[in-house]
Amino acid sequence: MSGKMAIKLTKLARRTLEEHFKGKEFTPDDHTKSIYNEKQACFVTLTINGELRGCIGSLVPRQELWKDVMENAINAAVHDFRFSKLTEEEVDKIKIEVSVLSLPKKINYVNDKDLLMRVSADKGFIIRKGMNSATFLPQVWEQILDKIEFLEQLSIKAGLNRNAWKSAEIWSYTVKAEKEN
Repeated sequence: MSGKMAIKLTKLARRTLEEHFKGKEFTPDDHTKSIYNEKQACFVTLTINGELRGCIGSLVPRQELWKDVMENAINAAVHDFRFSKLTEEEVDKIKIEVSVLSLPKKINYVNDKDLLMRVSADKGFIIRKGMNSATFLPQVWEQILDKIEFLEQLSIKAGLNRNAWKSAEIWSYTVKAEKEN
C-alpha cells in the first residue's frame, strides 16, 4: 500500500463547501475516490457553536461514498428546509460531522412494550407510516435520553401524531461518525 493518505470525510465535505461558495466544483483526487468508492449512505451535519445549522443525508446506499458526502454537504448547507441557506461567511464557523450508515434493518415487534425493549441508544431509527417517514441519527440520543420521548419526537418529525411509533414500521441502523476537531 502506498503511503498516500486519503483525505478525511469531514475534510472532503469542507473542501466541497468552500469551493461551492466560490462558485466552483471540488473534485477529490483519484486516491481519495478509490478509498471511498464503495456505495454507502451518509449524513452530513453542520453546526455553529453547537447548534444545528443543517443536516441532510441518505438512508440507503445510492452512490459511491465520496459522492454522497459531497452531495449531502451541499444539500445540508443550502437545501435543509429548516434553516436559511448557509452563507459564505458562515463556512469558516461551521463544524462538520459525517455519519456513515449501516444498512437499515426492520424491527419486527409485537406491541409498543416489545418495541421499547428493542430500542437502544447506540442506534439510529427510521419511522415509516403511509407516505410519512423520518429518521434520527444515534447522536440525537445525546439530547433525548428517554426512549418514549425519542420515538414520540421521531413521530412528530415525520409529520405524524406523537403515538404513531406504536403502529408504524421502525427500522434501525448504526453509524460510524467522524467529527472535525
